[in-house]
Amino acid sequence: MTDALIQIPQLMVDGVLFDMDGTLVDSTVVVEQMWTEFAHEVGVDAAEVVEFAHGRPSRETIAKYAPDAQDEWNARFTEGEATRFDDVVEIPGAAAFANSLPRGRWALVTSALHHPARARLKAIGIEPPEVVIGAEDVERGKPDPEGYRKAAALLGLDPARCVVFEDTDAGMTAGLEAGCVVIAMGDREGHELPVAGRIPDMTHIRAKVAADGILICGVDAE
Repeated sequence: MTDALIQIPQLMVDGVLFDMDGTLVDSTVVVEQMWTEFAHEVGVDAAEVVEFAHGRPSRETIAKYAPDAQDEWNARFTEGEATRFDDVVEIPGAAAFANSLPRGRWALVTSALHHPARARLKAIGIEPPEVVIGAEDVERGKPDPEGYRKAAALLGLDPARCVVFEDTDAGMTAGLEAGCVVIAMGDREGHELPVAGRIPDMTHIRAKVAADGILICGVDAE
């Protein structure tokens, strides 16, 4: 990602809402391995499955490609996501940034289930937040705003005073539709969306707790 694409906003917010994969955790290798194994077993094109699955709850992909074996595959993916950590790594700076936030002022909104989501955060050194919105908590996954609206409500915060960190078009759309400010992670998606900023990883920003909220700013900001 070139310096020209890095846009670091300075925002005063009341809460911070994170996506997980691609935002705090990079589990691309293990997730693609799991979907490739799935595709080979059910007899469909692996590249197609991997592309479809990106940013979606696993149950949606399983329902599409293995409708007659959903219970079996949902159980296998739940176990795999909670136990396969060899290739799961931290997005640079994610643990330091997340752990610097006040408890009760940030939440996770993910397409993963609760147990594997919490396990992955712990694996990279992040203590899971009090509010986790997982796939089992929503009727409609991203790009629907349900998850982000629910997270803000459980934190007791106005969505307009929350910032969302996301790496996919679907997730950014969900955050924007929920009424939140959105910061894009990486340079692959979100270029047509009205995001407030764009960063390659969490090493470029910091959070400062103030009397009137949480200041999100660049690491060199005064």
